[in-house]
Amino acid sequence: MRPKVSIIGAGNVGATTAQRLAELDLFDLALVDVVEGLAEGKALDLAEAAPILGYDTRLEGGTDYAITEGSKVVVITSGLARKPGMSRDDLISANAKIVGEVTEQVMRRSPDAVLVIVTNPLDVMTELALRQSGLDRFRVIGMAGILDTARFRSFVAAELEVSVRSVEAYVLGGHGDSMVPLRGVTSVAGVPVGRLIANQRLEEIVQRTRDGGAEIVRLLKSGSAYYAPSAATTQMVEAIAADRRQVLPCAIRLDGEYGLRGVVMGVPVKLGAGGVSEVVEVELTDQERAEMERSAQAVREVTAVLP
Repeated sequence: MRPKVSIIGAGNVGATTAQRLAELDLFDLALVDVVEGLAEGKALDLAEAAPILGYDTRLEGGTDYAITEGSKVVVITSGLARKPGMSRDDLISANAKIVGEVTEQVMRRSPDAVLVIVTNPLDVMTELALRQSGLDRFRVIGMAGILDTARFRSFVAAELEVSVRSVEAYVLGGHGDSMVPLRGVTSVAGVPVGRLIANQRLEEIVQRTRDGGAEIVRLLKSGSAYYAPSAATTQMVEAIAADRRQVLPCAIRLDGEYGLRGVVMGVPVKLGAGGVSEVVEVELTDQERAEMERSAQAVREVTAVLP
């Protein structure tokens, strides 16, 4: 019997994640959404693509959380996008209610699951799901660092006209303006990026990475990114459900790692069966350590809005 992965929220990110996971042909999938017919229709559409693409993934969609029972991994993408006139605090309050209810529902049916949180504000929603679920901190994991790192790697690769496969990097910290691209460990085919890109230009690339999501929103004018977020989510789910033990930057509540405690931040972790088995501490420069401290403070200030 294949492991079951459930995705809560059948919007662009959730549905595209379901597509990517279905095509891996490793898991059975349940897709849930509050909108009548949405998850069921998308699951059926994906099932009908299976004979063409050659996967045997079993797909089920609906509004009833009963279909998620026994999930090994649950991905939570449910939530509202920020609308005109809505403050950041308003968004947190609205999405906290949604994520809190979703977490309660999935935990009733899959108490042994690992939760992957995608809803924004990412760091705050991960903290909320951790509190609501009562799970160990290594089983409630936010998707942010993989996405932010992918954006950074893509910009560095484009600047140097090399394959993205040749660029090694990590982006840590909070998922927002305070994220911390690690210049010190970024390299291209083993060559430190500082030898290849002038400092001022590198800082421009760092800033573009921090603004990566907003740049796409401006271009689309309606909606936000989902191809890259769904790819990042898929990589996390595969690492967990297939026990890859892969080192990836993910958001977890820290408990002394990197000198930080009681705050959800993106850090490199070993990801496999059961969630995180180890936090990997890479060496930071003085500048990067100071940026991590500032990022932690920014996350704490936003998290304080939670009841």
